[in-house]
Amino acid sequence: MPIKTGESTGNPWTVLTSTTKYENAWMEVVEHKVLTPKGSPGIYGVVHPRSLATGVVPVHADGTVTLVGQYRFPLKQYSWEIPEGGGRKGVEPQESAARELREETGLTARRWMPLMTLHLSNCITDEVAHTFVAWDMEQGESAPDETEVLAVRRLPFAEVIDMVLSGAITDAMAVASLLKLRVLAAEGALPEDLVRILRA
Repeated sequence: MPIKTGESTGNPWTVLTSTTKYENAWMEVVEHKVLTPKGSPGIYGVVHPRSLATGVVPVHADGTVTLVGQYRFPLKQYSWEIPEGGGRKGVEPQESAARELREETGLTARRWMPLMTLHLSNCITDEVAHTFVAWDMEQGESAPDETEVLAVRRLPFAEVIDMVLSGAITDAMAVASLLKLRVLAAEGALPEDLVRILRA
């Protein structure tokens, strides 16, 4: 979308002080005393994850997609998602996504393509996610983390899209990545072999 004349994209916030209020191995929570864009004093808390988020849509030769289900502690509900997880900063996101795919599903993929970069909840965190589509699969043994009790399901791509549209899948990385993949497939903006698989 083009920027309108006179529309400012600069930072209108003034940070007066910043204090770490909480931190652990996975995150830091920083409270900023600020002047708001209107000039009034306020506070703004920001969560800084210590890792990048990665996710992958694994597409099989028969047009099915592998999903992972697990109970999400913060939401207090079960969630169907694409294979995803954290990657160390400084490590290529595709390498981290491939590790998560292997650990959660036992799958390895010979072909990869970046899908998108996302800011997952940009009003409270600077967390960044990188997602991919992967195909040409080989099945091996999974090795989930000790905190994960996972269900793994293979479903037709069209059925997975229906789950997104019906609200059965609500995970932000999964929703955005699956819908983008659907659009790219419809436009033929993917490698030909992948388009054929997804349109089958």
